[in-house]
Amino acid sequence: MENLGIRIQKRRVLLGLLQPELAAISGISTRTIQLIERGQGNPSLETLIKLIDPLGLKIELVLKDPTPRIEA
Repeated sequence: MENLGIRIQKRRVLLGLLQPELAAISGISTRTIQLIERGQGNPSLETLIKLIDPLGLKIELVLKDPTPRIEA
């Protein structure tokens, strides 16, 4: 499964934003963004919303597990 941090990082890069730029836009510190993108952060829902809103992402798509599940 592609983790949350990778999804955020891919979108940020696609938009041509550096971490400090996203930090300035979102109000979330650069350090927090670094941790989240590395999969080391555990953001609150409020932090996550502040971070993904400027990226044009929807919370349900960011949190959705893209890996298909096979039921036995």
